[in-house]
Amino acid sequence: MSISINLNSTTDAGGGIDVMSVVQQILDAERGPENLWKAQQSTLNLQSSAWTSISSNLGSLLNKVNALKDLSGALTQKTVTSSNPEVLSATVQPGAAIGTHTVIINNLATTSSYYTGSLASGSTTFATGTFRLQIGSNAPVDITLDSTRNTLDSLAAYLNSQSLGVTASVVNDASGARLALVSQTTGQPGDLSITSNSTGLSFTKSATGTNASLTIDSVPISSGSNTVSGALPGVTLQLLGPSLGPVQLSVTADSTNIKRAINEFVSSYNAVISAINLQYKVDPKTYTAGSLAADSTLRSVQSGLLKDVTFAISGNNGFTGLASFGVNMENDGTLTVDDAKLSDVISNHLSELQTFFQSASPAGFGYNFATDLAQVTSTEGSVHLDQDRITKFQSQLTQQINQLEDRLAMKQKMLIIQYSQVDAALRQFPLLMQQITNQLSALSNNK
Repeated sequence: MSISINLNSTTDAGGGIDVMSVVQQILDAERGPENLWKAQQSTLNLQSSAWTSISSNLGSLLNKVNALKDLSGALTQKTVTSSNPEVLSATVQPGAAIGTHTVIINNLATTSSYYTGSLASGSTTFATGTFRLQIGSNAPVDITLDSTRNTLDSLAAYLNSQSLGVTASVVNDASGARLALVSQTTGQPGDLSITSNSTGLSFTKSATGTNASLTIDSVPISSGSNTVSGALPGVTLQLLGPSLGPVQLSVTADSTNIKRAINEFVSSYNAVISAINLQYKVDPKTYTAGSLAADSTLRSVQSGLLKDVTFAISGNNGFTGLASFGVNMENDGTLTVDDAKLSDVISNHLSELQTFFQSASPAGFGYNFATDLAQVTSTEGSVHLDQDRITKFQSQLTQQINQLEDRLAMKQKMLIIQYSQVDAALRQFPLLMQQITNQLSALSNNK
């Protein structure tokens, strides 16, 4: 007799059993370890997420510390202002010395140029020949005008193709077309000279290349360009016109960028400390702390940060720690900035500020902090190793859960077959009982 397995069978008057319910209860009882593993996985996920956030904050903090100790970074930035920006402007490099300079501009550098006599048009031909072109003290160049170059258009194209240091163009007006030659170099080094002309063109010098003339702090300066570099180390002057009187040029510390860099460091540090503090905060309802509260690595990172941020140097005119510059620590370990005190330091003690953050030997605040942060956040650092430990544990638990589920899936098939047979037997039992009763009744009647 074949047995029909009904996976949806339920208990009824025939004495059958709920096969799936019984099998599920058996499997659920054997899933006890799996429930524990899943709870562990949930905790590990919280720990991994917390470390990811803290690790990101540590990386950002390292960037801000590196910006402070960078010798060409914000702490060394300068700004330059002109009392008359219409005639003099300037740009400044970090290495420029702080100070005020008096500049008088006598005249700007001019650009040399020539033009020819007019012809009917740019395509009108003229007599061939040669002329000699010289730019400044460079060797003269003989220009030969043959039948392929005896129009203004063709001559301009030829001169522009030779990289001679001049720009040639054909200018048209009511009197006709003329060739204009303009030196590509300002001042005396670019002064043009045209001699030995045997062509059908006449050349007129319209402007002579002269150097710019100025004085800086009463020192006379001559420049072939209106962009003057090197006269003041780290400062590039842009001459815009003659000055009617002295122009004051002031080089100062870029307090805006310096303050921004220090405040960004403080914000990054506070983000890390706040994230760590959150792990130790106890929920008043559940009486539980964060997922990393018992993690020794987090405690070590916290201790290291507090040690680094209270780092002090010796000497430096008494500016030995962050508080000397207006950066103070609160009770929760975060930092605040006293803007007035920081402004005073930038104005009057910039060198001490730079020494504190940027000294390499002996190591100042920036080098000490950056070294420790780089070690903690490296692939061999404690944070990465702890994250790696969590990841490996998560992987092990996932493997254990998958193996258990594979075994339970096989057992489920076996249990379904077994209990389906029991169910079928129990359902046939009332019929057997009825048959026996009928047989006994028949025997009794025959007797």
